[in-house]
Amino acid sequence: MTTRNDIERTLWKACDSFRGKIDSSRYKDYILSMLFVKYLSDVTKEKRAQYMEQYNGDERRVERAMSRERFTIDKESTFDFLYENRNDNEIGQKINVALSHIEEHNSGKLRNVFRAIDFNSQVDFGEVKEKNATLRNLLEDFHDLDLRPSQLGSADIIGDAYEYMIANFASDAGKKGGEFFTPSQVSELVAALVKPQENDRIYDPACGSGGLLLKAYKKVPSGKVAVYGQELNAQTWALCTMNMFLHGVDDARIWQGDTLFNPQNIEGDKLMKFQVVVANPPFSLDKWDSGFLSNAGLDAKGKKQEKMTASMDPWKRFDWGVPPSSKGDYAFVLHMLHSLDAENGRMAVVLPHGVLFRGASEGKIRKQLIEMNLLDAVIGLPANLFYGTGIPACILVFKKGRARDDVLFIDASGDGNYEKGKNQNILRDSDIARIVSTYEAREEKVDKYSYRASREEIRENDYNLNIPRYVDTFEEEKLVDIDEVKQNIANIEAELAEVQAQMAKYLKELGL
Repeated sequence: MTTRNDIERTLWKACDSFRGKIDSSRYKDYILSMLFVKYLSDVTKEKRAQYMEQYNGDERRVERAMSRERFTIDKESTFDFLYENRNDNEIGQKINVALSHIEEHNSGKLRNVFRAIDFNSQVDFGEVKEKNATLRNLLEDFHDLDLRPSQLGSADIIGDAYEYMIANFASDAGKKGGEFFTPSQVSELVAALVKPQENDRIYDPACGSGGLLLKAYKKVPSGKVAVYGQELNAQTWALCTMNMFLHGVDDARIWQGDTLFNPQNIEGDKLMKFQVVVANPPFSLDKWDSGFLSNAGLDAKGKKQEKMTASMDPWKRFDWGVPPSSKGDYAFVLHMLHSLDAENGRMAVVLPHGVLFRGASEGKIRKQLIEMNLLDAVIGLPANLFYGTGIPACILVFKKGRARDDVLFIDASGDGNYEKGKNQNILRDSDIARIVSTYEAREEKVDKYSYRASREEIRENDYNLNIPRYVDTFEEEKLVDIDEVKQNIANIEAELAEVQAQMAKYLKELGL
């Protein structure tokens, strides 16, 4: 049987074939793509063997049965064919052709998934001799890995191993890693807060490699949900598409493009609505409005417009306020809220703490969201949970059609609410459970942890949502007993005098 450890060991061995030759932010795409091809090939190989036995070797019936499978792959696109040709001078081009055929034969699910990957790239692999040696090593690294379904302990092993490697690449990539991966524990928390139900539409407008979407999807055991996402980076979009496929979410609709300037969640002539929206968008995205400005016409004076206005957005998402160009946090929030189902929409978004108290246009937007009774909870997270940034983040939970008008504040950032790691802090299962149970119980106050604030209190704080204004985590210092301190000082001085006298005696004996 093939275990998850076997897969991870193979992947790390493949990493060794690339280290020192290609930057890790690039070679992850090659390694994860090869894992994907190996999986498709082994599944096809086993399924074909089963049909050959079932139909007594009748090739015509076998081919007909194979054409009805979840995906199809021709002989020249299989891993075995590529391995047999590993010493070919044109092996890079052969791999590219194989990937192209896989896309063509499965265009409904895998269209363009390999378009940003070039196994024949001179830029990444160098001259022909070096390139061929690296690709031969890569194929040999994967050769002995058996990914036939009958050899995998569970259906989730391959998908879990894929996500594990994405997480490790994210860690290795530092700041860039945060662009395509949300730590698993944070994704688990966000998914638990929005409680996906059967027949929900689930959407992530900044889906990265898809981990957060998958956590939300798995909250519905029957899988009877529709999954949607959008991702700007083409390579990360490809990772997400493969990730969905490996987890069996074949009908996920993952769009590629700029969610803010060019949202793809369009139904008819309106934004598509979702019962569940989750996201960990890029923190304080600079120049988020550049697409609008480059597309804007001239102003009344005939000059190019340099400031984003609500009228530039055909979907009217910024009528409640236009976020500053240097901080895109509320741009994502407004897009998400306008994509949220009016009756039963639940939404959780990971953001930097600045969104809680920054003024100017962000302050006006914040006031609007509170007065419209959309904000349900503010949850402060520990620092150093995310790749590439040590700053603490928060989760804002929104709901449409709320019957109450208070806001629950939870401060889960303190010591004891997380596990300190060497490079990153970690939310434990118990920490996640406490946050979720506190959110659900919604008690008026949990000492030094949570507080339920009325809208009037928030108004009195001028719509500032900074958590310490509501949750008092102040620890009183232990009273100092002055008499005891004075006695300790006197004792120390007496001991010191005794030592000094003894020292003087020894020096006198030595004639010093």
